[in-house]
Amino acid sequence: MHLVDEHDAVPVRSTNDLLSYFESAGKPATAWRVGTEHELVGVVAGPWGPDVGEPPPYDGSNGIGAVFRWFAARGGTPVLEDGHMIALSRGDAQLTIEPGGQFELAARPISDDRDFAADLKAYVADLGAASRELGLAWLATGLRPFGSRDDIPWMPKQRYAVMRAYMPTVGTRGLDMMLRTATVQANLDFSDEADAAAKLRCINSVTPMLTALWACSPIVDERVTDYQSYRAWIWRDTDNARAGLSPFVFERPDVFRAYTEWALDVPMYFVYRHGYRPVPAGFTFRRFMRDGFDGEHALRADWALHLSTLFPEARLKKFIEVRGCDCGSLEMIGALAPFMRGLLYDATARTAATALTSRLSFADRQRLSDDVPRLGFAARAGNHTIGELAAELVAMVRDGLGRVAPTSLPLIAAVEEIAATRRTQADRMVELWQAHAGDRAALVGALAHPGLAP
Repeated sequence: MHLVDEHDAVPVRSTNDLLSYFESAGKPATAWRVGTEHELVGVVAGPWGPDVGEPPPYDGSNGIGAVFRWFAARGGTPVLEDGHMIALSRGDAQLTIEPGGQFELAARPISDDRDFAADLKAYVADLGAASRELGLAWLATGLRPFGSRDDIPWMPKQRYAVMRAYMPTVGTRGLDMMLRTATVQANLDFSDEADAAAKLRCINSVTPMLTALWACSPIVDERVTDYQSYRAWIWRDTDNARAGLSPFVFERPDVFRAYTEWALDVPMYFVYRHGYRPVPAGFTFRRFMRDGFDGEHALRADWALHLSTLFPEARLKKFIEVRGCDCGSLEMIGALAPFMRGLLYDATARTAATALTSRLSFADRQRLSDDVPRLGFAARAGNHTIGELAAELVAMVRDGLGRVAPTSLPLIAAVEEIAATRRTQADRMVELWQAHAGDRAALVGALAHPGLAP
């Protein structure tokens, strides 16, 4: 997750001030880029410390803090809170941590998808070198398969302490989301409001297919479940005021205003002034802008921070985030950016893909969002299975990518294989789990990324 610019102290006093945040972000198509963010689940794999498969703590010789220090010794600008390194900026890229120690790379935005492939290869080489020294491994999964939620240590990041207290008040699975899940996300540009509206509508239309194609979280509490993406299921009751599909993208062309109006009435977590200050329950940005809080008044930096705490399937900031995919193999991490480029940066593919589910009501879409985490390709959307629609979507993306970035076509081969065979990463993970049942060391080796294994 990119860090918010906390020095942007421009006051915001009206909805129009907030709209300008989005309006000023438009770029011509020639300047469009794509960024990828992914979170990796780490486990202890070395001969010291906790048992193999356990989550690494922050502190200690093989903790997440040691990973940060390894990278910082080789360049970058550390971000500290209370003496703890919680992020490291490396040019246009950032390393950050999620609440349960998931280690995140927010890679630099790129114009050529092959550049991200090279960046990812270099990052894996570095992380692998660090991890071998520290006795860690990193798993290809969307959810930590070993142990229970209570086994996972919290990372020392101030905002997570506030969210930890808040989450159980608004849903049953928020702490699971924070501690256990891992995603891969793509960030995309837009030219203006009409273009942003078309892209947001498309993402909300195809998220069930994306979730099914990237599904990679079938193991929970060290047991095989009947879910393809338990990570996606967790999101169905994390905080429904700020997560899920956005109905207004199907109803309104003025998405900047619609998104702003929605965001204004989502309760805030906190206000940041030299630290995170929790706000009263139900305190909205609309109220903050009108009345202030604790002697402070709303700034553009506060709006940017609030937007970063909203979790719809397609999140609007200075760019659009695609949020519906489990993290998984390196090939699938590298495939998301070119896949979304072919889908959203080609108008023909985007229009055709949006039409795939155009007959569904919003209630139908909500039911589908409930079904896909468990059923995956077998879930039904009208007269079609998600597997059938996913195969059509992949073909549309291939055509679109052939028009806008043909050199990226080899990078979506892993997605094409899943769509053609209907055999997901979740299916392969279950097979590996059953083949090595009861042997944590063997499971860690089987589930770890190449280059990031013990």
